[in-house]
Amino acid sequence: MVVQSLGFTAVDRYLLALPLFHITALGNLVAHLHAGGACVLVARYDAEEAVRLIDAHRITHLSDFPPVLVNLLDAAQKLGSKLSSLKHVSGLDAPPTIQRLHDETQAQFWTGFGQSETTGFVSIQRVRDKPGAAGRPIPVCRVRLVDDYDREVPAGTPGEIVVRGPVVFQGYFGQPDVTAYTLRNGWHHTGDVGRFDDEGWLYYVKRKPEKELIKPGGENVYPAEVESVIVQMDGDRRGVRLRDPRRQVGRGRSRRSSKCGRPTAIPPNRSSTSWARRSRAFKRPHAVAFTDALPRTADGAVDREAVKARWGTGA
Repeated sequence: MVVQSLGFTAVDRYLLALPLFHITALGNLVAHLHAGGACVLVARYDAEEAVRLIDAHRITHLSDFPPVLVNLLDAAQKLGSKLSSLKHVSGLDAPPTIQRLHDETQAQFWTGFGQSETTGFVSIQRVRDKPGAAGRPIPVCRVRLVDDYDREVPAGTPGEIVVRGPVVFQGYFGQPDVTAYTLRNGWHHTGDVGRFDDEGWLYYVKRKPEKELIKPGGENVYPAEVESVIVQMDGDRRGVRLRDPRRQVGRGRSRRSSKCGRPTAIPPNRSSTSWARRSRAFKRPHAVAFTDALPRTADGAVDREAVKARWGTGA
């Protein structure tokens, strides 16, 4: 469906700027080969080298998670390149970065909604077609929005995004219970909430609370991984992830990095330093702030939405 949606042909060239363990990179590699095109593989992404490769190989397509695109545009400006061959950039990014792409190049930014479990996008669009939306569902699959009882919700009402079709995975390796729950009632339950407008455009709303996920630069970090370390520190501490402006994306799927309020030093102790050494760099909060109390819901749980509203802007 990517081949059809973006119109790939044998003249197209894809720069593999993302790791091949990402479904985005792997899926687009296969799509371009199916179309008779070619792919340029790099050992690691370097923005200036990417500009040189785009110009040398007449690259037409690039996938993006922040900060890939903004770094590429900065490097192109530095090297005096107009990225004249580039036609498509697909993925997720912040509206100002997408607008900069449109202003400085002839390329179109494509976005949508998808997961590894759905082999990539299940809805897709040019951003210019419907700013703020995540596209319309692709023909090869069905997409519904349901409530907590799997009842379909009407247009305009948020509901969990569920998917059915040949793009959906068969299950999680060695986790039959998780697979059965995720694929219950014949639909893949994504854990993401969206809404349809009256014209059938899908809009991403949020992650379901039980499926909270931090996405720094397109990688997956579960809050429990960070919070389990925070609660081991001296005193009463609770962690809630907020938006990192440097890695902020639009209203598609995949959004945020850990940051809470005014940056300050993390007090070193055995648990925090040990975890930092063991964890991959993208799992480490780059800044932390302290507050005497966090907003709470009526049942005493941390009110994550209130925390994000209070500290998320300009944190």
